[in-house]
Amino acid sequence: MNATQSSRRPLPAPEPRRRTRRVQNQRRSQSYRAIALETFAKLAVNVTLSIAAVAALVQLLPYHFSTQTKLREIREEVKQTQARVNGLQNEFKRAFDPQQSKSVMQDNSHRVDPERRQIILMEKNRDAEDNLTGPQD
Repeated sequence: MNATQSSRRPLPAPEPRRRTRRVQNQRRSQSYRAIALETFAKLAVNVTLSIAAVAALVQLLPYHFSTQTKLREIREEVKQTQARVNGLQNEFKRAFDPQQSKSVMQDNSHRVDPERRQIILMEKNRDAEDNLTGPQD
């Protein structure tokens, strides 16, 4: 009687293994779905931020160009004003220079220095000049 009984235990049925494989496959597919969903969410957020940044740049470009134009105009005005200031400073220095006080007084009044000679420029008359030299043939 003892010889007829086997000492081996019966093997478990293969069905539970299949179930665990299915469960593992479902878990894997769920984890892939979660990773795909996370990647899609990251991509959507980055695309949204990129679109917002481009829209902000598009709105800022006209403002930038207008401020650059205003800056150029202001620089030109500063150059003109600086030239005017330099001229006025030279005139101011001349007004308080004791060596030039006589010329400053003449410029600011209608009087003329008696030692100063008046020069009058006259136009040459071509007809009179031609008559003096005679015809040139």
